[in-house]
Parts: sequence; C-alpha cells; structure tokens
Amino acid sequence: MSGLDLQAHLLAKGRTFPFIFVTAFSVEGDRDRALKAGATCFLSKPFDGEALIECLETALAQNGAAAGK
Repeated sequence: MSGLDLQAHLLAKGRTFPFIFVTAFSVEGDRDRALKAGATCFLSKPFDGEALIECLETALAQNGAAAGK
C-alpha cells in the first residue's frame, strides 16, 4: 500500500489527523493528490531540517485546533 493509498483508506474510515509525506521517488501529481486530500506537507528528499520543523509545527497546530473543536 502506498502512502497515498494509506491516506485515502484512513480518511475513508473517518480518521482525520495531519499527514506529512516524505518521499525520495515522487511521481508527477502525487504532491497535488496528497495535498488536495488534506496532507499537511509533502517533502521530497533531500530537504532541509527547517522544512521538516515547519511541517511538524503546522501539523501540531492543526491537530491542536481540531482537538479544540
């Protein structure tokens, strides 16, 4: 199962939490598909530590906002 398949499966089951994709082998359109489905970030290797930190901070902020609903 790919990451995109896992994301779709979990969303179909009503599981909503931040998704951060990390890949070394991005296929054309994967990034758009993941983000349209609600992914927080889509990182392609290599990426710098700051990019990962920003994604984590965004994911934690989203998760905190969702918990406060």
